[in-house]
Amino acid sequence: MDKKLLTPGPLTTSIKTKKAMLRDWGSRDEEFIDLNHSIRKSLVKLIDGEDEFECVPVQGSGTFAVESMIGSLTSNNSKILILINGAYGQRMKKICLYLNRNLIEYEIPEDEIHDLNKIEKIIDENNDLTHVLVVYCETTSGILNPIKNIADLVAKKNKSLFIDAMSAFGALSLSCKDIQFDAVAASSNKCLEGVPGVGFILVKTSTMEKAKGNSHSLSLDLFDQWQAMKKNAQWRFTPPTHVLAAFYQALKEHEKEGGINGRFIRYSENCKIICEGMKEMGFTQLLPKELQAPIIITFMQPKNANFKFKEFYNALSNKGFLIYPGKLTVAETFRVGCIGNLNSKDMYDALKAINDTIKELNIKLI
Repeated sequence: MDKKLLTPGPLTTSIKTKKAMLRDWGSRDEEFIDLNHSIRKSLVKLIDGEDEFECVPVQGSGTFAVESMIGSLTSNNSKILILINGAYGQRMKKICLYLNRNLIEYEIPEDEIHDLNKIEKIIDENNDLTHVLVVYCETTSGILNPIKNIADLVAKKNKSLFIDAMSAFGALSLSCKDIQFDAVAASSNKCLEGVPGVGFILVKTSTMEKAKGNSHSLSLDLFDQWQAMKKNAQWRFTPPTHVLAAFYQALKEHEKEGGINGRFIRYSENCKIICEGMKEMGFTQLLPKELQAPIIITFMQPKNANFKFKEFYNALSNKGFLIYPGKLTVAETFRVGCIGNLNSKDMYDALKAINDTIKELNIKLI
């Protein structure tokens, strides 16, 4: 029996999504082309972007999509401000350095959000700035960055905003009618509850039209991929057919649940159960409630000498639950995810497993 994945992705998927991968597809077959078109159309619809956005999928993990977005939609003449408060902001910085892009970084601790006045000051002091890059939900800590406020400021300054929405897309609102951005990158295997292997970029048509010749990479050339899909609705290179079939099924289930709002409600309830239950046991949550996204929760590792993360992890695994190690530089932590095809019963079962484990390992928290 599959273990329950209390992680930010890959995550627990539905039986129907798993079964969707049992069929073989011809990648040039009309039925598969229609499936691919449906996926792209559904993703654009999730940001209310039918009138001005394109969806371009790419093979690989979410990082492939982020690199494709940055590499294809910026150029050597661009100047980029990266807002960093975790590992995924750092990863965007690393991508920009690989690409030899001119960049400025505004980095803060992983448990804080950026000061809008400071962002405005940086923009005002750099007249040649062209782009701002930000992570919506920073999976390092589970912090929810104030994306609407950042987007409003960037729009006011007439700069382009690119969003890494990996751990947010499908559960947190990202309507282009409310949040102004030029491009957003996400993937199949997080809040949309598909399986790993496909990333995608939603980008303004007007931005895409200016992207020819920017890319450093053939396989990650977003403009070239877009042109191919415009021409015949096909991928340039062999597509991950089974992953896309699973993604198609996952998107149908997402819509049936009530779309973004429906998924937000379930994840928020899952998050509430975990936060309250862990607090009752004596665990300390890293973030205050107002900064916590209902995606993944970071807890401080107990000071108790009997707590050893590997033992704690293995004991939970033996009970059917997989958690995530911490990724902070500021403290020793571990993380518990509340997304995927999991409900309140799964959360209560996870809490029981955690409570049983700390008793077995003689970890006294209170």
